[in-house]
Amino acid sequence: MRTIIDHFFGRHPREGGDPGASIAMPFKKLDSRLRGNDGRFGFGPFGKSISSLPIPLLLLLATPAAAFSPQEPALLRDEVVYGLIPPVRQRMPDEPLIVDLEAKGRDLGRSGGWIRTFITQRRNSRIAVLYGYARLVGYDAKREIVPDILKAVTVHEGRDFTLTLRAGHRWSDGAPFTSDDIRYWWEDIANNPMLSPSGPPRFMLVDGKPPEVSFPDAVTARFRWDEPNPYFLPALAAARPPFIYRPAHYLKRFHARYTGEADLAPLIAKYKVRNWAALHNARDDMFRMENPDEPTLQPWMAMSKGTGTHLLFQRNPYYHRFDARGMQLPYTDGLDVSVMAGGLIPAQVATGKADLQAEGLTFSQVPVLVSGERQGDYRTLLWPEGKAAEIALYPNLNYNDPVWRAVLRDVRFRRALSMGIDRRIINRSLFFGLAQESGVDVLPRSPLYKPERTGLWTGYDPKQAAALLDEMGLKRPRGAAYRRLPDGRPLEVIVETAGEKPEVADAMQIIAETWRDIGVRLLVRTVDRDVLRNRVYAGQTMMAVWGGWDNGIPDPDSSPEELAPMTQENFSWPKWGQYYQTSGSAGEPIDMPIPQELMDIARRWRHTTDETERRALWSALLDIHADQIYAIGVVSKTPQPIAVSNRLRNVPDKGLWLWDPGAYLGVYRPDEFYFADARPADPEPSGIHRGGN
Repeated sequence: MRTIIDHFFGRHPREGGDPGASIAMPFKKLDSRLRGNDGRFGFGPFGKSISSLPIPLLLLLATPAAAFSPQEPALLRDEVVYGLIPPVRQRMPDEPLIVDLEAKGRDLGRSGGWIRTFITQRRNSRIAVLYGYARLVGYDAKREIVPDILKAVTVHEGRDFTLTLRAGHRWSDGAPFTSDDIRYWWEDIANNPMLSPSGPPRFMLVDGKPPEVSFPDAVTARFRWDEPNPYFLPALAAARPPFIYRPAHYLKRFHARYTGEADLAPLIAKYKVRNWAALHNARDDMFRMENPDEPTLQPWMAMSKGTGTHLLFQRNPYYHRFDARGMQLPYTDGLDVSVMAGGLIPAQVATGKADLQAEGLTFSQVPVLVSGERQGDYRTLLWPEGKAAEIALYPNLNYNDPVWRAVLRDVRFRRALSMGIDRRIINRSLFFGLAQESGVDVLPRSPLYKPERTGLWTGYDPKQAAALLDEMGLKRPRGAAYRRLPDGRPLEVIVETAGEKPEVADAMQIIAETWRDIGVRLLVRTVDRDVLRNRVYAGQTMMAVWGGWDNGIPDPDSSPEELAPMTQENFSWPKWGQYYQTSGSAGEPIDMPIPQELMDIARRWRHTTDETERRALWSALLDIHADQIYAIGVVSKTPQPIAVSNRLRNVPDKGLWLWDPGAYLGVYRPDEFYFADARPADPEPSGIHRGGN
């Protein structure tokens, strides 16, 4: 037990770098375009001009220019010698992004080695884009948005965005990356009715109107709305970004605007799809990277070799990031990814067959992981979850059953269920008391956190819970174990779960016991993750168990759409979210006053650039959720185990396990991780393909 606590609080003999440090960018001169209207640098409120990387830039200027000399990664030297790819000086952008590792408290690394890891299903090949985390703009370890692929971003009044690309930047196949790749996405994908039947994505619309888009030159793209669009930059930095750029030179061959019907026909037949649009969609896979022919800007690119259970991602020869002495990142040559059932992964880790592993590991497996550290030559880190809750129950206010829908919409019922949960027992039994007992709320490290919201309707009080159920008329017949609905049916709450974490099943068992005391029967149904989502979206699920809001550490400038009926992904009101997302063509209009108030507050947030007003609007949203209990949180800040090889360096010992913003490990920049002893005798992954595209 002491060992586990020591791991959780970071008391480990091997210390990593500072995960909150900044990164640096090189510039030949201090361009005045990087300054805001007030002459200051940085990403401030959306009403001010913002630019690229101010403070790190000053750090870089203090570095002797002669220290930077581009170096060739060892893996690519033979390809350069035999003329398969040009030398690194010809592959790098004119102004690459130079990372000041010393300023981040990290070590300059060495090139080589493959990071071995496991995923639980093939579709999680997205790991390369999550861990690569190359974005036009991205979050740094402080969760602040900074340019990455872009050289700079300038924002005026929160509505006029100028994106400046890096001259000389190239795709992984060597083709130039220019503003034409953004234009292709905007004109030929987002506004093509065959590829985007609903039109441009919602984050590109303000009050239903698209932006005015222009491309002044090869390295500039400009998006201008009539009103502020605070969703734009966060969307570009998201764990799953919209990729508002595409490799036009590659995809045009699958697009009817650029390729004739006679040339498309054999391709449509080859890939066994219905039409050119389906062909284009099949070959355009920027997130999961299952098409190795499609060029990428990520640090690792998908390789053509491999099997259904073995994926390889090799270093991108044209990657735009370098360390201060000139070594091209990523340090490691690639990701060696194996697909394996989640229950088998801990044993593989314990025998040293993974270098960096989080997927498939849960807190219940920590004792096994810690006991295998010596044999497996790794260490176990425990990072707190960054979601608003690790375990949360979502009453579906859009449930198809009209009797149950009325019950679920009664706030007294939701409050009773919340007060019928003994969170202290769950925390002690399942998480050794290391989790936080709370409802669905922002975490203490968020600037929007208020302690007085923490205990609202979340204290264990079965007597008051029973009184609320009595008040609703949900009576328990004499001698009966459970209450009855108004139509006489037993009060049986069916909770559906994806069944991916044993802690959830154990928590449901404890909740079933305490709900029994207040006359509520809990039944648990396990279904596949995708099936669960589709059932919720269709109103077929009464209640689902999931995590809390993805972002548990928002600030006033963070999008509040998770707290309003703006997306079907919120299991509390999927059909209201569908109605908003599809502009009324699907789902149902909001027919409850308080959810409508949430929507109105979120819209007001979108139309203001005043930080004080945004903070007040956020507080109003959080206060309503704490009082109305639209989601019943159980625990938060649960520890996520991460197994890290002792050979792998620059991995921070402390961090926050957060999907968005952050892309889990992505925000901590795995392209900067390196092997201290990438031994020459290490075998390369089977089927490795050394030739460039």
